[in-house]
Amino acid sequence: SPPGMYRWDFAPVLANADLLAAGLLNTLRVTGTALVVGVALGLALALLRLSRRRLASWPAGFAIEVFRTTPPLVQLFWFYFALPLVAGIEMTPFMAAATTFSIQSAAFFAEVFRAGIASVERGQWEAARAIGMTRPQALRRIVLPQAVKRMIPAFMERAIELMKTTTLVATISYADLLYAANEISQRSFRPLEAFTVAALAYFVVIFAASQAARRCFHPMKLRRCRYSA
Repeated sequence: SPPGMYRWDFAPVLANADLLAAGLLNTLRVTGTALVVGVALGLALALLRLSRRRLASWPAGFAIEVFRTTPPLVQLFWFYFALPLVAGIEMTPFMAAATTFSIQSAAFFAEVFRAGIASVERGQWEAARAIGMTRPQALRRIVLPQAVKRMIPAFMERAIELMKTTTLVATISYADLLYAANEISQRSFRPLEAFTVAALAYFVVIFAASQAARRCFHPMKLRRCRYSA
């Protein structure tokens, strides 16, 4: 058709709405898994990096820098294609995706945790010690509750970026939303419509999540909450 005269037809795409819905659920599945594991592992890495023992802080710092500075697509390919050859560990596309994004998220969250903990005034630590608290007790009861409030915006930003980054899993044939859109475009010969619907789905989910997070956590925001993750 002449330029500007393209006839949009979303009927073939909407006829495969179930495939898109399944792809979106798979995207949320990977994102949710990576967030839960990434936060827990990130906290552990942050505590190790803050340790006064070099045998703990140096390996943690090295792992954080490796996974923060290498491309996620390279990491994904390494876990899915290289790990079975090197260590004999076979991974499904979901396992490879969840492992990759969990560890990469942990590296970013570790720096957020470290910055948040470091931002708590030293007097808080001294006050806790003065009333007989051990360092782990002070961290759990006094420091972390204050630090987490300051870290929430950075966490939400990372969560949004993570969902967009998960589109890479289509390269290892994991049936996420982008993979489903590509399948529909090949079946219907309507790539513009298929990827437009996929883009709208990403927009709706990410925009809704970001707006909900702002409303829920707005009272907790602090002006000093600035982190470079």
